[in-house]
Amino acid sequence: MLSFFYTTIGFYLNTMMVVLTVYAFVWGRFYLALSGLEDYISSNTSSIDNAALGAVLNQQFIVQLGLFTALPMIIESSLEHGFLTAVWDFIIMQLQFASVFYTFSMGTKTHYFGRTLLHGGAKYRPTGRGFVVEHRKFSDNYRLYARSHFMKAIELGVILSLYFSYSNVSGSTLVYILLTLSSWFLVCSWILAPFIFNPSGLDWQKNADDFEDFFNWIWFRGGILVKSEQSWERWWEEETDHLRTTGLWGSIIEIILDLRYFFFQYAIVYRLHIAGGSRSILVYVLSWVCIPMALVALVTITYFRDKYSAKKHIRYRLVQAVTVCASLAAIVVLLALTEFQFIDTFTCLLAFIPTGWGIISIALVFKPCLGKYGTVWKTVVDVARFYDIMCGLIVMAPIAILSWLPGLEEMQTRILFNEAFSRGLHISQMITRKKARGA
Repeated sequence: MLSFFYTTIGFYLNTMMVVLTVYAFVWGRFYLALSGLEDYISSNTSSIDNAALGAVLNQQFIVQLGLFTALPMIIESSLEHGFLTAVWDFIIMQLQFASVFYTFSMGTKTHYFGRTLLHGGAKYRPTGRGFVVEHRKFSDNYRLYARSHFMKAIELGVILSLYFSYSNVSGSTLVYILLTLSSWFLVCSWILAPFIFNPSGLDWQKNADDFEDFFNWIWFRGGILVKSEQSWERWWEEETDHLRTTGLWGSIIEIILDLRYFFFQYAIVYRLHIAGGSRSILVYVLSWVCIPMALVALVTITYFRDKYSAKKHIRYRLVQAVTVCASLAAIVVLLALTEFQFIDTFTCLLAFIPTGWGIISIALVFKPCLGKYGTVWKTVVDVARFYDIMCGLIVMAPIAILSWLPGLEEMQTRILFNEAFSRGLHISQMITRKKARGA
């Protein structure tokens, strides 16, 4: 029975259960915080219960560090080479980001195994087992890992951030760290791993060039002979192709899973000042009025862009100006006649941006029906492109900061390669930069 979880198909089931457990834990804590149950539990427990809770959190912190999962490896290595050698090897592995790589690969297995279970279409995916010394562009990494890692990491990061903002229990920094350390480690690993293990991944000039290349890839229009490496639209069609051949149950389960994005809206709209502290279901119903209004505005802009942007672009600019002015006028009216505050605008973004991604995900399931309406489907594509731009900027931000800090590029090169290769790489970079300046 134990071998079932670490050999054959059981290994993938076990890996998927680990990631699903992280999702259940993070979403569960988020629900407890926003529903008020967490405050009720903390305010109705005695000091003895709080001490017991602290003991549980301390033990959970040890488990989250991964010491128990690494213990069999340390014991086996100590039997072969000695205890001190085993501990030293374990420390070296951590310094070489072995845990980061394992966590990232765990996300890859979970994503594609879960997708195959829901929609079928299993295929061989070449992993490139050669020794890679070539720098991969940001657009290449984004195309490979956007749906399997980056989007999921941003989702978990947003939940953890909102949990810190709205939870009274996590008001203590120490308690928050004890609760969410492993979850934040997973988020950072899923975002940073492709660039940590990418040669020259922290080179400032290469990242600046990758930034420009990424936007060229995003805005390049697709065509019949265009490949996914050249156009975002072509890549987006290939990335969602599994939904075209899925079965009925696969589509239903996909829709049910996408409904989790609407929970953000349900929970946060009651925190708006315009709600006035009301807990009526009408608050949530009225919040959905904004969604059709935004969709109508986007469909209108898309229609006039396709019809007038080429020849009669003044009409297209006029429609854009009217839409912006109407939005500003609506905000002014709300500020004057209701308890709406300007900070509610940013709070609404936290509520409706996940809702928009949920609507896009569900629209992909109904693509055979929506594809008949050209303007509506073009609007879905444009909104999806906006989300990918926003996701790309979020992923690129920490990479740019790490590239700006001095010494990290040399440290990365030294970790990835041996000393001789690192020295040769530095010399080649210096020669290339001198030639570029001379030119």
